[in-house]
Amino acid sequence: MNWDIVEGNWKQLKGSAKEQWGKLTDDDLDVAAGKRDKLVGLVQEKYGKAKDEAEREVDGYFRDREL
Repeated sequence: MNWDIVEGNWKQLKGSAKEQWGKLTDDDLDVAAGKRDKLVGLVQEKYGKAKDEAEREVDGYFRDREL
């Protein structure tokens, strides 16, 4: 996964990310700004997941998206 592409298209991807992780607010997603480590941290925090589980979830979600 090329996170530069995710970051560059974040405004378009933010809506689908919010659908995937409904506990994340618009402010949370603005803070993440398409940066993998920030998004993983937010998913980990809001959903009480282990870091490796949150990383797999985030990576899998964006790997399956058509960028």
